[in-house]
Amino acid sequence: MTTTPDPTSATSESTTRPVALVTGANKGLGLETVARLAALGWTVHLGARDPERLEKAVAEVQGRVDGADVRALPLDVTDDASVAAAVEVVRAASGHLDVLVNNAGAAGTSAAPADVVAADFLPVYGVNVLGPVRMTAAFLPLLRAAAAPRVVMVSSGLGSFAATSDPERIESQVPAVVYTSSKAALNMITHQYARFLEGVRVVSVDPGYTATDLNGHSGPQTVTEGTDAVVQACTAEELPGTFFSRSGAEAW
Repeated sequence: MTTTPDPTSATSESTTRPVALVTGANKGLGLETVARLAALGWTVHLGARDPERLEKAVAEVQGRVDGADVRALPLDVTDDASVAAAVEVVRAASGHLDVLVNNAGAAGTSAAPADVVAADFLPVYGVNVLGPVRMTAAFLPLLRAAAAPRVVMVSSGLGSFAATSDPERIESQVPAVVYTSSKAALNMITHQYARFLEGVRVVSVDPGYTATDLNGHSGPQTVTEGTDAVVQACTAEELPGTFFSRSGAEAW
């Protein structure tokens, strides 16, 4: 993997250290992403809603990574005021944002399709679909202040029509109307941003079936394996496509 230049090699570390923001980062894939970027020498704003879990997560990363530059960022991606306040925190601390990782996610109901009702979609779409849109729109000025900004949408193979239609793929065996449709919507949002949002590279990544709270820790992958594609999307000069996993490009 080709990564960004070593930020510690420049004369002014505070101005050359890459800056990332990861949403929903107090646990799972988000927390691991923060730790891995911090280990590469990045400044990372760790976003989370719960103040206690936020501080605990920051302390955990600092305990794992020597010299980690991790900043606690109170953030609720479903709330306009919270996001606006987060923008000002990052603006004051860093002045720009190199990479926005829209990781915050909600699983929603596990009810059978026949039992799903319209209200089941609202909280999940609020986080998985509107959250990334709200974050991207709000942080666009700070992203455009960076030299080569990126937005990374943490999606899922469950949002792929190709994967969920292929009987050989595990995604085709999961009846999750709300969650799968939210990730399909996120993929289309990525596709539109990638084509028409000037000056910012936007990609979706599929972490793969990873052991996290969203699946009761049933996935066979570790969170390190699950964040391989996320970290690649943040750091690599060449990417395998606009939607990819740790195995390479994925079909929409």
